[in-house]
Amino acid sequence: MSESKMHPIVSRMMADDNMSQWLGIEVLESAPGVCRCRLQVRKDMVNGFGIAHGAITYALADSTLAFAVNAKGKHAVSVTSTIQHLAPVMLGDTLVSEAIPRGEGQRIVHVDVVVQNQKGEQVAWLTATGFKKSKSWA
Repeated sequence: MSESKMHPIVSRMMADDNMSQWLGIEVLESAPGVCRCRLQVRKDMVNGFGIAHGAITYALADSTLAFAVNAKGKHAVSVTSTIQHLAPVMLGDTLVSEAIPRGEGQRIVHVDVVVQNQKGEQVAWLTATGFKKSKSWA
């Protein structure tokens, strides 16, 4: 997604997000509460078993979650998250993650993130609780 089409808060976040930049995350869609991202699994992301390290899938899902929640306007961070690795992710795979809002209160937000490979197979599922700080992005 070109920076001009990216939600302004997500664009600001990406500018300083060295981890997401290193991963090569591409934001496909971003809006308040919505985010879809993509990354290609590289050789330096593969572990000793010849599959992508679980931290790669987790980091993709975590960034997707952060972009979706923060685009609503308040600084937000995850408090808890759990990931289920459902299928191996291989070198060269293209992963697409999508945030799925589940519930939101004044300070707490619940979001799931589904991660699929290029075949549309679900490879991971992240469930997270986030905390919205009082500071806004404005």
